[in-house]
Amino acid sequence: MMNGVLIMTKNNTLVATDVTQLSVALEQITKTHNDVSSINTPKAYIKKKMDMDYVEIGYMKSLADRYYPGWSWEIIKTEFAGTEAYVVHGRLTFLDCGVLRRCDMTAAHRVQKKRSDGGYVDLGNDVKAANTDCMKKAFNMYMNIADDVYRNQVEDTELSEEQIRELIFMAAAVSEEKAGEINALVEEGTIHGLNYKGSLAKLRRQAEKLGNVKKEKK
Repeated sequence: MMNGVLIMTKNNTLVATDVTQLSVALEQITKTHNDVSSINTPKAYIKKKMDMDYVEIGYMKSLADRYYPGWSWEIIKTEFAGTEAYVVHGRLTFLDCGVLRRCDMTAAHRVQKKRSDGGYVDLGNDVKAANTDCMKKAFNMYMNIADDVYRNQVEDTELSEEQIRELIFMAAAVSEEKAGEINALVEEGTIHGLNYKGSLAKLRRQAEKLGNVKKEKK
């Protein structure tokens, strides 16, 4: 390690000069990955193939350049998987908030063949596609790019103080007992950020039925 740079060693051990430096780096890494994961991919870059959404490689490269500048891609190994697919083993190297990371990924792409004689339609294109697929998987897996498209986003389940107040207020409009019940469910985590809207809507319907709150205009 030189000049205070953190390095991820081959056995995935993070080397740092002191505990404070390590703690700061880990906090920054977490923030950066959360920020990238929360980005909504513009629809213009989302394509569909066989009813599956995917993201164009150019967009993913642009985000890698912005958030992890200096990254590089290396092909470690390529081979045929039987006669039906071409496999690429690649390595993504990048600085993750000062931590040097080397992350491996593999991907296979089906080889297209002619119906007439079984020859290759365009082997070069198949090889290129396998490498592109491998890069995209690495960008998503290790950099959290396009997490929304590949359904890897983890939503924040913590309720804000305002959301808790809304729940308790609406529950109190049903009954004092319901307010206590909802408060207990919030504290134990049964009601959280993912089911907050549904829980609030249910309480509102109950309060409206009792005539304790006005019906919302649609």
